[in-house]
Amino acid sequence: MMKFRFRRQGTDPQREKIKQELFAFNKTVEHGFPHQPSALAFDPKLQLMAIGTKSGAIKVYGAPGVEFTGLHKDTTAVTQIHFLPGQGRLLSLLDDNTIHLWELVAGTPRDVGGVKREGVICLQEVGSYSLPGRPGIESCSATRVTVLLLLRSCDLLCIGTEGGGVYFLELPRLSLKDSQTLLQDQVTQSLPDDYRCGKSLGPVESLQEHPQQSGKILIGYSRGLVVLWDLSARHAEQLFLGKQQLESLVWERSGNLFVSSHNDGGYSVWAVTNGNTYNHQPVSSTIPYGPFPLCDSFFCPFLGGMPRASYGDRHCLTIQQDKDHVTLDFTSRVIDFFTVHSIEQENEYDDPSALVVLLEEELVVIDLQTPGWPTLPTPYLAPLHSSAITCSFHISSVPPKLWERLVNAGRAQQGRQHSWPICGGKNLAPQPKQQELLLTGHEDGTVRFWDASGVALTPLYKLSTANVFHTDCDPSDDPQDPSDDPDMQQEEEWPPFRKVGCFDPYSDDPRLGIQKISLCKYSNKLVVAGTAGQVIVLGLSDERSDHLVDVSVVDLLQDREGFTWKGHDRLEPRLKPAPFPPGFQPLVLVQCLPPASVTAVALHAEWNLISFGTSHGFGLFDYHRRNAVLARCTLHPNDSLAMEGPLSRVKSLKKSLRQSFRRIRKSRVSGKKRTITTPTSKVQEANAALAEQEDVAPVQRRIEPRSADDSLSGVVRCLCFADTFLRDGTHHGPTLWAGTNSGSVYAYALEVPGVGSGRVCERGGAGESSVCVEAVLGKEIQLMHRAPVVSISVLDGRGKPLPDPYEASQDLAIAPDMTNAHSVLIASEEQLKVFSLPKVSAKTKFKLTAHEGCRVRKVALVVFGSTAQEDYSEHTLVCLTNLGDMHLFNIPALRPQVRYDCIRKEDISGIASCVFTKNGQGEENTPNQALKVTTRQSRAGWVRLKAHLTQIKQKIFYTCPTGIQSCR
Repeated sequence: MMKFRFRRQGTDPQREKIKQELFAFNKTVEHGFPHQPSALAFDPKLQLMAIGTKSGAIKVYGAPGVEFTGLHKDTTAVTQIHFLPGQGRLLSLLDDNTIHLWELVAGTPRDVGGVKREGVICLQEVGSYSLPGRPGIESCSATRVTVLLLLRSCDLLCIGTEGGGVYFLELPRLSLKDSQTLLQDQVTQSLPDDYRCGKSLGPVESLQEHPQQSGKILIGYSRGLVVLWDLSARHAEQLFLGKQQLESLVWERSGNLFVSSHNDGGYSVWAVTNGNTYNHQPVSSTIPYGPFPLCDSFFCPFLGGMPRASYGDRHCLTIQQDKDHVTLDFTSRVIDFFTVHSIEQENEYDDPSALVVLLEEELVVIDLQTPGWPTLPTPYLAPLHSSAITCSFHISSVPPKLWERLVNAGRAQQGRQHSWPICGGKNLAPQPKQQELLLTGHEDGTVRFWDASGVALTPLYKLSTANVFHTDCDPSDDPQDPSDDPDMQQEEEWPPFRKVGCFDPYSDDPRLGIQKISLCKYSNKLVVAGTAGQVIVLGLSDERSDHLVDVSVVDLLQDREGFTWKGHDRLEPRLKPAPFPPGFQPLVLVQCLPPASVTAVALHAEWNLISFGTSHGFGLFDYHRRNAVLARCTLHPNDSLAMEGPLSRVKSLKKSLRQSFRRIRKSRVSGKKRTITTPTSKVQEANAALAEQEDVAPVQRRIEPRSADDSLSGVVRCLCFADTFLRDGTHHGPTLWAGTNSGSVYAYALEVPGVGSGRVCERGGAGESSVCVEAVLGKEIQLMHRAPVVSISVLDGRGKPLPDPYEASQDLAIAPDMTNAHSVLIASEEQLKVFSLPKVSAKTKFKLTAHEGCRVRKVALVVFGSTAQEDYSEHTLVCLTNLGDMHLFNIPALRPQVRYDCIRKEDISGIASCVFTKNGQGEENTPNQALKVTTRQSRAGWVRLKAHLTQIKQKIFYTCPTGIQSCR
């Protein structure tokens, strides 16, 4: 009789309770610019702004930190938004011809720590309406809504349609007032015979209420007719017989004039007079960019008007007043705009203070009170994707001194500070207990620093690495200064274009792209690595500096024969001193050869060491003594693709086909072998299966080993510094660990001057400076299935990760246990495995691919705090897979704890851009936003930033089509 070999472990109720106190997964906040905006509105009384998107979302913004989001039931584009001023309500018109009423509703009060707090305010839909079709007319296009007008009384909504009819909806009940309906036939009867001509008036293009006399509205038809309609008397008080196709209408404040814009690029000013029913001619007409432009005394911003033949591909908005004339030239399409101005009726003028322009890719605010009309920096809605995001890095618990210096450097870049005009509401959230910093690397060679502590992702500081190199966009390389050419000056005078906005999807030189970032928050050292093999070490300075950057070249091929680099050239460094503003300034430039994209970077500021890896190998550099310590080539003889580079278009089609046929042939051969079955072979298979049951669970999938001939097997995937036991079990010291795409792990023992006798100094004496850092290969590990190594972490004697540089020496963290044996945790794409040190023998493992059928993409060691006990926390391994789910394991036992569905598996860019923080947050990138999520009960999150790697526009942190998002 056979005994059952496996006993299913029962759940421990106490452990399940601890899990509930430690782990939870929620989406917390979205950062960045809304994806595909389609509508804009402003409440001048509450100072709130609303943006609608093509996916049916409505986002309301006020003062920094005041944000609300509402989602329509259907993912239909929002075409118009209108606030009910001062009521906390708004109307939305969707592309499916439905009108929806939204309201800011406060939730039920709740007790927090014995204190009664107000409920959370949220944006809720309270009603909807769809305009019925006209009787006897089959097509519904006649009642398709073209324009909405909300009267100042906020009790009546005027609806213009394509059929030329105007309907009236009673608010807030959303009921149609049939007695007020105005059809086009009624207006046509009032027209003179010579104007009718049997032509239709066309759709209603604009509706505007009289600014001084309530109950009177301007109705503009596409053909050019404008009617001043009296709602109470139900008759046309005055007809303005325009002959040019109408685009829009706007009243002058006194109500004596209004302006009509037309499709020929011009606008007309009409006078409203008593006693004259028909008005055939406007007071004035002008085409701003025509042959005879005129200057008007009133402030007039208008969209378009440019000659289509010459400037049809530009996105422009013009501001003119008297002789001041500026044509704002944007890099993306203008959706809508509004002015922030006085709404007091007794004021003679509007006195606009700001112009807010919503573009397809960003929000631009123009300061109208400062001469020259400069732009205002945005405290939120900043376009993360202003240049394509290529990487990201997160810092928790930023020291106050570093934070202050970064803020000061950012203020120096922005210049004069101005108040934000959209200031409605008040952020009641408590100040964050710690400051969080998000760094994003971009394709144009810039690194942007963001305040990720609260709801609003605020830009702090921008670092550019382009001035370290000679590039194609250098102003000094221009053969002639345009200002010296009078012909060029004459061309630039008209139209008076001015480039506005920071969104720029094009890179002057893709080699400048930032691929990896590492920042030490205690030493203020920053390392950025780029696409052309450049690795720059920077230090923080509060003063402007003009200096020459030291350059060191590291050859990773080590004169290996048979390899020829076919990719892009390296960037040429400047040979003369260059000016660097306050902030992070370059200290040394390390150039890898061949100039392939850097795939991994590690910084240990306490040892003054950096390590970097490419598709050819990895190197170690001492930036204090300015010398290369190590260069190791990891290329396999068949790594031909590694020599072509990411920008090369000469891909080996022949080799790809050869590999495909080789795999097919291999699968056929293995299939034929499995079809040959004999009684003896069946017995052998049964015995082998019984033997494997002791070590392998029956549910595990069979994993085929990867071929060593696969291309790009030498790519360095991860690097790690650690103070641990490598040579023997009694002496510990600095080590460097590197993992590659072929499952190889290299461990080097380092001899760092001053580390053995105490804390290493920033600037040693003359004797110490003459001693160089040495690296000796200690261990070399080859994983069985040759799966790419995703992460390497060293655990101390208590099974906890080693602290960051300076944390233990400055008593900022608990010192690691150096009395018991250490271990190393190696995470590959297929499994997690813990090895003991220094013997490197396997202790425990978890085969994630075999159990779950997924592959590891991102790994991090995270501290989770309990909500029930403030002094209790656990170090946990967080793993994100290619299916978008997140697995949590305890360490070092690697027992599964919980699993969450995090990102859609189709969102490959979001998964690839995920960044975990050290306190349970994650960030992920989306086309132009980031999502922040948390996997703990206390505040934490992860953000995804969707990189603009190919076609992307812009706390886990991860990027999604709606922005950077975070979950709690």
